[in-house]
Amino acid sequence: MKLKAWVLLCAPLLCLIGTAQAQADAGKEALYVKSLAALDKAYHIAQMKAFKTGTRPATVMHQLSKGYSDAQIETLATYFAAQKK
Repeated sequence: MKLKAWVLLCAPLLCLIGTAQAQADAGKEALYVKSLAALDKAYHIAQMKAFKTGTRPATVMHQLSKGYSDAQIETLATYFAAQKK
């Protein structure tokens, strides 16, 4: 009986903790992730090429950008430029 009462009392608290953590994580993501939507196409292309050549500092993007051809970079830039912010 005591265990059942403890579970009934603690379950809502555990749900609140999980919700608070999810909200905190979402707030952190908003700080670190800049939206690419509506980014100017020419700017996007220039930045991707700078990552690719190593002229723009990066932690990971310089490695990822090397996997894209110029045509693929242009396709990505066209797509993101057409998205609503």
